Amino acid sequence: MIANVDDADPGIVGERFRHHGFGFTDCFREHPSEWPDLPGHDLVLLLGSEWSVYWDDVARSVRAECELVKSAVEQGIPLFAICFGAQITARALGGMVERARRPEVGWHHVESDRPEVIATGPWLQWHFDVLSVPAGLTEIARSPSGPQAMVGGRVLATQFHPEATETMLSRWTSGDSSDLRRLGLDPDEVMAATRREVVNSRPRAEALVDWFVDEHMGHQPRRDGRQ
Repeated sequence: MIANVDDADPGIVGERFRHHGFGFTDCFREHPSEWPDLPGHDLVLLLGSEWSVYWDDVARSVRAECELVKSAVEQGIPLFAICFGAQITARALGGMVERARRPEVGWHHVESDRPEVIATGPWLQWHFDVLSVPAGLTEIARSPSGPQAMVGGRVLATQFHPEATETMLSRWTSGDSSDLRRLGLDPDEVMAATRREVVNSRPRAEALVDWFVDEHMGHQPRRDGRQ
């Protein structure tokens, strides 16, 4: 699992993968030299981040994560990528990432071409960038802001946050609220919406992980827990 040091909670998605018998090795974006070798792992999970892939001060870590994505795809290792992780995936495979004309924060409607995979409806969003879908992947969900999910080979990438929990949103809304205020959002209202919506998003997120495991991971995880 690739995440930032201060935000390494895989939430509902992590819970569901563990339900299927998978465990995780926490790998932090700030320390790519400490990541274990990829061969022998059954899954790569990329979480979100406050970073943007085009920031100069994180370029070294972004390059390392892009190389990891390309290596996972070449080796046929299943890849589940969320938000910043989806943007990393897009860049690694030849897509573009740029500042969104229409940032999305809070619970926003997503239209899906494959509702058996991505349920149509509100999903938690927290992004100020937008990606383009690279060759080899297919867009299967979208919002007015841009692509929301893409699949191809053994890759699933979502711009929205299927892993979101109340605990996670409490942490995200309790810090600097300037980004929320600029969008005309009140942190308390975002939390109130989260308490309402997560009841429905949880089974949809669990179904998404179930589909991913059935579709791309038709084997039991390694007993040593290396993921």
